[in-house]
Amino acid sequence: MTTDPPGEEPPGGRLRPTSAGPLTAWAVIGLVGGWLLHPVGNRVLGIAPIVTWTQCLALFLIAAVLGGTAWLTWRAIHVHHQRLEPHRAVNRLVLARASALVGALVAGGYAGYAVSWLGVDTELASQRVWRSFAAGAGGVAIAITAVLLERACRVPSDADES
Repeated sequence: MTTDPPGEEPPGGRLRPTSAGPLTAWAVIGLVGGWLLHPVGNRVLGIAPIVTWTQCLALFLIAAVLGGTAWLTWRAIHVHHQRLEPHRAVNRLVLARASALVGALVAGGYAGYAVSWLGVDTELASQRVWRSFAAGAGGVAIAITAVLLERACRVPSDADES
């Protein structure tokens, strides 16, 4: 018979929701990487990458799909009190966690790229700034809807149901 040390939760238990710490860390990493993309792109390729509206729209489409999945999951579990098949619940949870981290990274990356163009007086600088900020907003939308999906996957405990 094994005993757990006092103050520790027994194994086999619970996942904690994604906290602001990892999301902030990934956003800061993205911010630095996006900011460095401008000078590195100019040195290596001779031209900095262009941000298109297609990239922005794709990010918002991903956020819409995650938001729809979050809403359907929340409705099934918390309103209709249905049980998800275990593999579906795990898949949605993994999708939510990965998407939240990647959304934060993408948001930071595009924001850093936009900031790197502020004050630069070239032909496409203002276009890159606005499109990068729009794409960054898409990354934020992905992170938010992914966190909502993660919260929707939470199963009410026995104490909550009574």
